[in-house]
Amino acid sequence: MAKYLVIVESPTKVKTIGKFLGSNYKVMASQGHVRDLPKSSLGIDIENDFEPHYITIRGKGDILASLRKEVAKADRIYLATDPDREGEAISWHLIAALKLEGKQVYRITFNEITKNAVKDSLKAARDIDMNLVDAQQARRCLDRIVGYRISPVLWAKVKRGLSAGRVQSVALRIVCDREQEISDFVPEEYWTIDATLGVKGSKKTIAAKYVESEDRSLKDRKSVDKLLKELKGKDMEIADVKKGERVKKMPLPFTTSTLQQEASKALNFSTQKTMRIAQQLYEGIDIKGEGTVGLISYLRTDSTRVSDEAEAMVHDYIKSNYGDKYIADAAALPKSNKKIQDAHEAIRPTNVALSPVKLKEDLTKDQFRLYQLIWKRFVASRMAPAIYDTVSVKFNCAGHKFSASSSKLSFDGFMNVYVDADETGEENNSLLSTVTGDTQVIVDDLHPTQHFTQPAPHYTEASLVHAMEELGIGRPSTYATTITTILGRRYIVKEGKNIFVTEIGETVNKIMKDAFPQIVDVDFTANMETLLDGVEEGNVRWKTIIENFYPDLNDAVCKAEEEIEKVEIRDELSGEKCELCGRPMYIKYGPHGRFQACSGFPECRFTKPYFEKIGVSCPKCGKDVVIKATRKGRRYYGCIDNPDCDFMVWQRPSGKSCPRCGKALLIKGSKLVCMDSECGYSEDNKN
Repeated sequence: MAKYLVIVESPTKVKTIGKFLGSNYKVMASQGHVRDLPKSSLGIDIENDFEPHYITIRGKGDILASLRKEVAKADRIYLATDPDREGEAISWHLIAALKLEGKQVYRITFNEITKNAVKDSLKAARDIDMNLVDAQQARRCLDRIVGYRISPVLWAKVKRGLSAGRVQSVALRIVCDREQEISDFVPEEYWTIDATLGVKGSKKTIAAKYVESEDRSLKDRKSVDKLLKELKGKDMEIADVKKGERVKKMPLPFTTSTLQQEASKALNFSTQKTMRIAQQLYEGIDIKGEGTVGLISYLRTDSTRVSDEAEAMVHDYIKSNYGDKYIADAAALPKSNKKIQDAHEAIRPTNVALSPVKLKEDLTKDQFRLYQLIWKRFVASRMAPAIYDTVSVKFNCAGHKFSASSSKLSFDGFMNVYVDADETGEENNSLLSTVTGDTQVIVDDLHPTQHFTQPAPHYTEASLVHAMEELGIGRPSTYATTITTILGRRYIVKEGKNIFVTEIGETVNKIMKDAFPQIVDVDFTANMETLLDGVEEGNVRWKTIIENFYPDLNDAVCKAEEEIEKVEIRDELSGEKCELCGRPMYIKYGPHGRFQACSGFPECRFTKPYFEKIGVSCPKCGKDVVIKATRKGRRYYGCIDNPDCDFMVWQRPSGKSCPRCGKALLIKGSKLVCMDSECGYSEDNKN
């Protein structure tokens, strides 16, 4: 009887796939990559057409030995690693590591780990797709060259085990640019006027808003007072009433990026946690009465396509559980996109009949929450749109315009199942539905409110993933890894959901921008992703990308190595004495920024924090203001006498006081701005 060997990546898949195949099949796991470039050297022969040198990964010897024993017994070998570039490359490496040349070796892929998908993949077995392999090799070699050539420059400059990366350095720059934008932002004052309107015969009121015109904007209190004077005692008339219908379209099913974003907003999951749990759901969960079941389709995709089989399954489910009126019109369903990963599907449940409620006892809390999010989003994506009844009313008072609007959900459609985390809900102005052109309204109150414009928000993991996707930086499989890397290097930190740059992150970003501007150029990096897609499509030779990229990088590295001494950060005396032995203290750099260490190290190991004075006196106590950092590394300015003095601000104090309220003026780009946002005072920074 014939013997067949199926090699997958994960041990979990062994259990899931094994139950689908007969006794003739043996399923084993490679546990990820088995070969890679060596850690101890570049591993790429620059002089020999950039040929990579692969070696067996340490610790994989026993796994390969077990696989070789089964290979010797097998009549046919199926390589069933993940259906993407990385998975294709792992299969290619397995052929070399297991010496499978000349044997009957076939590549199979499936988008979901179900019985039908696995069986169908065996019928559609194929050869290794070398375009996919070469696209992975190109990315791996590019990243290795960037990391191994630039990182030593950072070590020479900042003195610790820092790293540069082709994608991570651009992600860091994106965050740094946003932080600079926020730091330089100067708020501008503006006002709004809300009108509370009564209607004869009703105790309810209407909330209307003043509508600015081209020649009338409310920039200050003076403008507001002038407008209120013109409105005082004047009648409010109805100028126009419009009643209509607003259709809210159903959402698209999840891609890797949108899943990471929504899981961050709705579940407060990090990108890394989202991918880890999604991997568990994809590989298989032990379900009572059914054994191990793969619950979702492949999790690394930028496609919103859904298979015909899945379309039919969800159509029947919606019809049975919600009724015909909840089924989306086929013409309204999204068409397949044309991105490179469209060979995949969107992230969806493999069996929509397995609702989250049915599986709750079989899943951990986090598995349940993520599965529920994926399940609801997919079902909603195939349901009818939600419909709102809307009313919009325009008012006229002494030649000035006011408006009010209201919306009420008349048909919930997909919202019966799924509501986006950003959904704001209905506009509650219910009295508007009774308003006609003849309705008489009375001005009960005019309420002016002062506001200040706000800077762009700090990035969160969700918004950073969105930005990277929009800019074409990285691909679905790299977003979580990239963010995890720069968090792990302490280039950025998270406080709540918000991301902030640390001092060490600012330092590394400045070096990269000064010495390697091309590497951190967003457009250059996005174009590189397009070239990698070209390799996958068979239109670009992968080594040509390396050949064109390396000379410019090498020139930049050589130039930086020559000039780096001019800006090298050296240990410098802090001006203080060691409290244990009396020797001078040096300023040193650590993972969390600068600190003071005794010059007698290693005999004396005394250290203490280093605070850089900025030449400004504390406005509260008169002592020095210094640069400090939170426990996570975010920089701020505070009094050196903390905790006795609690003065602290995020922007650099100028040393001047606000002429309006007396508080400190902070430096924001070309402006000096009062630290009290309610004061709103600003002036030009003449220094």
